[in-house]
Amino acid sequence: MPTFYFEDIAEGAVETFGPRALTREEIIAFAAEYDPQPMHLDEEAAKHTILGGLAASGWHTCCFMMRMMYDYVVKNTASLGSPGVDEVKWRRPLRPGVPLMLRRTILGKRRSGSRPEMGLVHTRWELVDPQGDVVAELTSSLMVAVRKQEAAQ
Repeated sequence: MPTFYFEDIAEGAVETFGPRALTREEIIAFAAEYDPQPMHLDEEAAKHTILGGLAASGWHTCCFMMRMMYDYVVKNTASLGSPGVDEVKWRRPLRPGVPLMLRRTILGKRRSGSRPEMGLVHTRWELVDPQGDVVAELTSSLMVAVRKQEAAQ
C-alpha cells in the first residue's frame, strides 16, 4: 500500500537518502556483462584511461541510482511509472567503496489534464559523494496517482 500520493509531494522539497556504495566486484561484473571498457573492468588498465582508475560505467551508475530511487522513494509512492528521462549527466567517476547519498529535488508538479487520476512530478535526482560533489544527476518525471476520492472529482 503506497504511503505517498501526488498531493503529498511538495514542490521545491529536497530530501537526501542513503548512503550506499558499489563494490569493486559489482562494478567489474556489470562491466563484463554490459560495458566492457578497460576503465570499468581492470584496475591496472583503468589507471591509464581518462578516468585514472576503476570506475562504474555510466549505465551502471544509472542502474545504481534507480535502485536507490526505488528503495527510498518509489516503493512507497503511488507510482504509475515514468514517461521518460529528460537528461542524464555523469559528472565524476563513481569509484568502488565510496558511500553515496541520493538527493531528490522536486522541480515541479502538475495534475494531468487528460487523466485526472494522476499527476506528473518533475524531479532532479543526484548522487552525492562525501565531499558534497555531484557524481551523477538525472532529471525525469514520475507519474503518480492521486487519492481515489480526489480522482473521482
